[in-house]
Amino acid sequence: MKTLGFLSFGHWTPSPHSGTQSAKEALQQSVELAVAAEELGVDQAAYRVHHFARQLASPFPLLAAAGARTERIELGTGVIDMRYENPAYFAEDAGAADLISDGRLQLGISRGSPEQVVDGWRHFGFRPAEDESDADMARRHTVETLRLLEGTGFAEPNPRPMFPNPPGLLRVEPHSPGLRERIWWGAGSDATARWAAAQGMNLMSSTLKDDETGQPFHVQQAAQIRGFREEWAAHDHGFTPRVSVSRSIIALTDRRDRAYFLGQRDAQDQVGMLDETTRAIFGRSYIGEPDQLIEELARDEAIAEADTLLITVPNQLGVDYNAHLLESIITHVAPGLGWR
Repeated sequence: MKTLGFLSFGHWTPSPHSGTQSAKEALQQSVELAVAAEELGVDQAAYRVHHFARQLASPFPLLAAAGARTERIELGTGVIDMRYENPAYFAEDAGAADLISDGRLQLGISRGSPEQVVDGWRHFGFRPAEDESDADMARRHTVETLRLLEGTGFAEPNPRPMFPNPPGLLRVEPHSPGLRERIWWGAGSDATARWAAAQGMNLMSSTLKDDETGQPFHVQQAAQIRGFREEWAAHDHGFTPRVSVSRSIIALTDRRDRAYFLGQRDAQDQVGMLDETTRAIFGRSYIGEPDQLIEELARDEAIAEADTLLITVPNQLGVDYNAHLLESIITHVAPGLGWR
């Protein structure tokens, strides 16, 4: 059995060929897809976060809205760029959204990725400390956020407050018990996966990672997951971690599927430079008839290692069509792999 979810980048573009032409439509359709996915029995709705782009960018209003419209489905992010985040505001907004959803948030965060503008986090008022990189700043923000989410009081109360205070030091409110254990780190390397384990975060691994051994992507990712679990076992965090991977999976079951995707198969991993110094490997897409997908996905070592699989969706094709893609996987692919 696996937790199955979708991951949407929330693209929008004012093109006549797009089913999502504005930010308003991207946000509203993101909520509607969560509702539709829950009705299909999908376990998680997750959203990408990209600043300065025609994509989803402000996760907590979206997660709160989806939480208010759904009852069961987990709601997550993949991932929030912590270079842009004020830890106290993060803790407040995340706590509120989690309480609205009755404790269903699964928040993926990370040190960030190549972005649309140069040093975009500077426009949000953040600066790395002396001798600190932007990645170091993101990890510093992360450690502080985790501390705040634990809910321990730290702020000295005003002796003459506007409203009565509980005894002792005060914490960020609203506090949502259990949210601290539902934070995931988006790791792009073996070392950062181990760092996530040491910090007590779940592991989120996507369709790309640093090419550290030259092996196929799924083999490297499976080794990353095993390294994460090995490091986790060396600490006493008090709960069992979860691990997710994401994949592009399209089951061809009708004429629309074949018109959109047949012949667009990316059947091989791709290797390229993520930046000036980082060689990255990008995982293949899975596009084919259900029987073919069952055979190919059964050989994916990282999917076998993970307990959660997020399926990336082409959100600009609309809510109904994306619900059809998810239903095809749940109905025609997942049972053959023992996922359902």
